[in-house]
Amino acid sequence: MDSDQPEPAAAIAAALCAQGLIVEDRYLDEAQVRELAACAEVRLARGEFAPARIGAARAVQRREEIRGDCTCWLAEPLFPAETALMSTLEQLRLALNRHATLGLFDLELHYARYAPGAGYARHVDQPQGRDQRRVSVVLYLNSEWDVAHGGSLRIFDGAVARRDVEPIGGRLVCFMTAGLEHEVSPSSRARLSVTGWFRVRA
Repeated sequence: MDSDQPEPAAAIAAALCAQGLIVEDRYLDEAQVRELAACAEVRLARGEFAPARIGAARAVQRREEIRGDCTCWLAEPLFPAETALMSTLEQLRLALNRHATLGLFDLELHYARYAPGAGYARHVDQPQGRDQRRVSVVLYLNSEWDVAHGGSLRIFDGAVARRDVEPIGGRLVCFMTAGLEHEVSPSSRARLSVTGWFRVRA
């Protein structure tokens, strides 16, 4: 790497702080995408995925017409590919703290798997009354994805769509969490990502 060029984590952090949203292609190479997708498949076969629910506390419920994915939280023990990913994202957390003094303390991360036809209606990532989540992270694990498959992440700017992002394997999407509305469009094939949030202390 050219010594005059910033490290990847620093470059992403600087762009995110300046723009509030970044899309970084080839954040992971194809081999890394396949390895993580294989980890997810093992966890799926073990029964570690659960239908995602909406709401809080006693009001939590499954509403597939609103949110249709199944999730599996990443927690120890991790597979080697998952450990490597956590290490890479830790460098991004540190870079974000250096560039913007965000006070990011940790990362909560999960696999999100959407079966064909499933989506997630327009929403924000901060639960009501809780603002620990500061930076949203989505990393796609879909090899050979075609625009005809659908499944884009639609990000809104007020009442209108700001950007549609296709879930191409290896692509990283980061955005400042507070107030940014987005949705997941249904797709014609299963769609997999690693999704999470850099958080501050409660």
